[in-house]
Amino acid sequence: MGRCFIQLVSGPAGSGKSTYCTAIQQHCATLGKMRRRTVHVANLDPAAENFGYDLAFDIRDLITVEDVMEELGLGPNGALIYCMEYLLQNMDWLEDELDKFDDDEYLVLDCPGQIELYTHAPIIKRMIDQMTQWGHHRMASVFLVDATFVCDAPKFISGSLLSLSAMIALELPHVNVLSKVDLVDDAEVEKILDCESASVLWQREEYNMA
Repeated sequence: MGRCFIQLVSGPAGSGKSTYCTAIQQHCATLGKMRRRTVHVANLDPAAENFGYDLAFDIRDLITVEDVMEELGLGPNGALIYCMEYLLQNMDWLEDELDKFDDDEYLVLDCPGQIELYTHAPIIKRMIDQMTQWGHHRMASVFLVDATFVCDAPKFISGSLLSLSAMIALELPHVNVLSKVDLVDDAEVEKILDCESASVLWQREEYNMA
């Protein structure tokens, strides 16, 4: 089979990755006849529970955090890292799943949110490198940040650094997306985004606290 377009969706836990994947799938399915396309969504988070999208494939068919915690006595984070390392040892499973898609198809991968998978234990980067060796060169990274963080200068700076870390670690074309924007005031978000530097943003925060 061919090598489809792939979008890897990452971001902190609770930032709305699964909701974003659902929205992309539903939006592309409801476009006009000439523009409509099928978007497949797959889950690569072994700790995930509920989805609003139709699953193309699911890492939980290979391994789950719950099973690892029960059998090995690990905590949630340790079990997640174990699951992702297990995936790296069984990449033939992922290769078989990816081979089911044609060149013109679009696949969204809903990835785990723990940042250590991208930095301290670069498991996702190793997975991407293997996918590249298989011929998957049409990949992009989408990083979600909760828009409510934007209105809080320390959280915004933290989210920006997390996004930068992911962009550098994955070495893919990268897009940042603000999620949950309906929960914040548009004017407040624009004020933050218009700041030219972190120092200017921090000065604004100190002024507001004075």
